[in-house]
Amino acid sequence: MSSSKGNAIFLIVFSCLYISNNLYLVCSIDPTTGFTNIPLTEANFEIQRPYDVPLEERYSYENGTRRLWVYADDKPHDPNSHTQPRTEVRIQGLDYSSGVWQFEGYGFVPNGTSGATIVQIHGASHGATTIILRIYDGDMRYYSSELVDTGLYDRWFRVNLIHDVDGGKVTVFIDGVQKFETHDQGPGDLYFKCGVYAAPKNISYYMESRWRDIKIYKKGRMIYPGEK
Repeated sequence: MSSSKGNAIFLIVFSCLYISNNLYLVCSIDPTTGFTNIPLTEANFEIQRPYDVPLEERYSYENGTRRLWVYADDKPHDPNSHTQPRTEVRIQGLDYSSGVWQFEGYGFVPNGTSGATIVQIHGASHGATTIILRIYDGDMRYYSSELVDTGLYDRWFRVNLIHDVDGGKVTVFIDGVQKFETHDQGPGDLYFKCGVYAAPKNISYYMESRWRDIKIYKKGRMIYPGEK
């Protein structure tokens, strides 16, 4: 194999599924390549739930799986809040305002949950959020509009949500396949969340999602306090 002088050759290893009848390729790549995995402890997982309900009545963590559920008539997470009901993991201690950051997690949504945000980036210059990914009747949508992926009920799926703050871009991978890309809403105090957060309308009475193997990545090397 030869190449012109000054050109670099990159070998990207990926897996492809060939569908002979429809003559197309579905290629799965590793979206975390080039990122640094940031170690997490339980202190990084803040659980937001209806303020008048004990934690164990809306959240469980067993055998590595976080189960979060909420009802349409639940109270908000704070008595001073007028937001919709939620039970969410808020990634604590890793707020960001620049750089390229990534959330990864394996999610599961049981049949019947609808109108629930299961992943989001909170914070933006314009509005409260950079991106919201909602489940409606088993399909994932960007807020309540553009379709991201289909057929997600009752199976585990891997979510990789990449935010390039300086580039103003957000990219969504499901099971290693890029499904969606959009402009962000401007910089701000940004952080990742997952779980269930009821949409303003068209929601099921009961909403649930489960999560395991949650990881946070940053492009390049992470600088910790005290390091230069």
